[in-house]
Amino acid sequence: MASSSSLLSEDQLRCSICLDVFTDPVTTSCGHNFCRVCLKECWDSSSRCQCPVCNTEFPTRPELSVNTFISGLAAQFKKSVQLKSSRAPEKQPSKRKRVICDCCSDKKLEAVKSCLDCGVSYCKTHLALHKTTPKLKKHKLMDPVENLEDYICQKHEIPLGLFCRDDQTSVCQFCTETDHKTHNIVPIEEESGQKKTRLVKTQGEVQQKIQNRLKKIEEITHSAVLSRKSSEKEKADSVEVFRALLCCIMRSQAELLEVMEEKQKAAERQAEEFIKELEQEITELKRRDTELEQLSHTEDHLHLLQVYPSLCSPPHTKNWTEVRINSHLRVEPLRRALTQLQEELSKEMEKIPEIKIKRIQQHAVDVTLDPDTAHPKLLLSDDGKQVTCGDKRQHLPENPARFDYCVCVLGKEGFSSGRFYYEVQISGKTEWDLGVVRESSNRNGQIKASPKNGYWTIWLRNKAEYHALDSPPVPLFLKQAPQKVGVFVDYEEGLVSFYDVESRSHVYSFAGQSFTEKLYPFFSPGLNYGGKSSAPLIITPDERYT
Repeated sequence: MASSSSLLSEDQLRCSICLDVFTDPVTTSCGHNFCRVCLKECWDSSSRCQCPVCNTEFPTRPELSVNTFISGLAAQFKKSVQLKSSRAPEKQPSKRKRVICDCCSDKKLEAVKSCLDCGVSYCKTHLALHKTTPKLKKHKLMDPVENLEDYICQKHEIPLGLFCRDDQTSVCQFCTETDHKTHNIVPIEEESGQKKTRLVKTQGEVQQKIQNRLKKIEEITHSAVLSRKSSEKEKADSVEVFRALLCCIMRSQAELLEVMEEKQKAAERQAEEFIKELEQEITELKRRDTELEQLSHTEDHLHLLQVYPSLCSPPHTKNWTEVRINSHLRVEPLRRALTQLQEELSKEMEKIPEIKIKRIQQHAVDVTLDPDTAHPKLLLSDDGKQVTCGDKRQHLPENPARFDYCVCVLGKEGFSSGRFYYEVQISGKTEWDLGVVRESSNRNGQIKASPKNGYWTIWLRNKAEYHALDSPPVPLFLKQAPQKVGVFVDYEEGLVSFYDVESRSHVYSFAGQSFTEKLYPFFSPGLNYGGKSSAPLIITPDERYT
């Protein structure tokens, strides 16, 4: 895999406050990165605590931790830059093109101003009369330019000081009394000011696209790292399975490792291609950003209006929202290889579910129930790890996030990337619902749980009727009643899987889903039924059940 320094440039590792490569980079909750010292000084000098890039305001100053991933990349990049700078020749600064004074006869001096009324560029000495003579003081001066004729009306030979909005062209005072008599005419400065405002908006859009692509590079780079780690674990597990087998099995092992390595290389190549394409887009966007920045500060109003049509919109770029690399857990190649060996591999095949469960459990997260979403009949434990259904509705504050009809509750923690796993003790229940829901899913009135409505769940009804609430619902025929259910989600892969933890068996999977919002763990202990289903749902591990 390519090193981080070859994937990222200095501009992508630059703090937007000090414009230098990150030092102790920290990340705000809105996803933007800054040097710790820069962000602290920015907040110390302001009465409000907000993001310097997107202006997201924080009610209280958040505690910030160093982003070790970006910090490592920045440190590696600084090291490579220092090495290159010691070998690279020093660059000469670019020189601004000089405009010569039209009045100097002997030694031509550089002009400091151009007069639109005179049609002449003046050095400091020859400009003196324009500052002392009352009549000349009224002349319109501007920064020196070579092509003064472009700023003079060719028809009436006076300065172009007005703008015709009907014809989108610059005009002089006499033009407004002839060809443009009935048109919408405004001072050229006013029109330039409006165009500048629009350019600032366009520049903001360009800068946001840059930030989005930098963030996408971080996601892809991180996914590639996870993919590599997952592949290494896969190979280690495969070696463990094949170690006790005969020589014929060694051939199958080698073939399996080769396939896995090829898939990993393909994922890395895909990541590099995506990053290369993103860097190309960022280069183009930065070029446009530079042009817009220069244009937004120009006093050359006519030039601004001339180039505005070509710069008023951001350059066309690809929609990267759904782009991702494949980094899923690759057990199927191993399963196919073991199946081909039939009787010789029967004992080893029994180990695979346990290996998979152990691998998935490495993604375990701490889930706590959110009381703001709990139905008024639900009773939550003080630690937020248990929920049961009471007989009476409690008087709780109104909250649009609260379930008002179905006895359900969500976890506090939402997830918008990566993989996560949690386990729920369900023993002693006659009914329950478990799974994940998207953030915007409906929580009011009767709910029809299905992936289409943002619910990926399974349930138990009537003590022994299990269903996966897919479209349509799928009956589940389990060999034994599970006592603890594990829920695993791979966000990028679009996968939600359920496991019987004690039997180490797979229950059901929603595969090929497309997630675009945060996902929240979902729980329903069902109704109490006079104490027949009063046992709580318990998010484990819990000291009483370990």
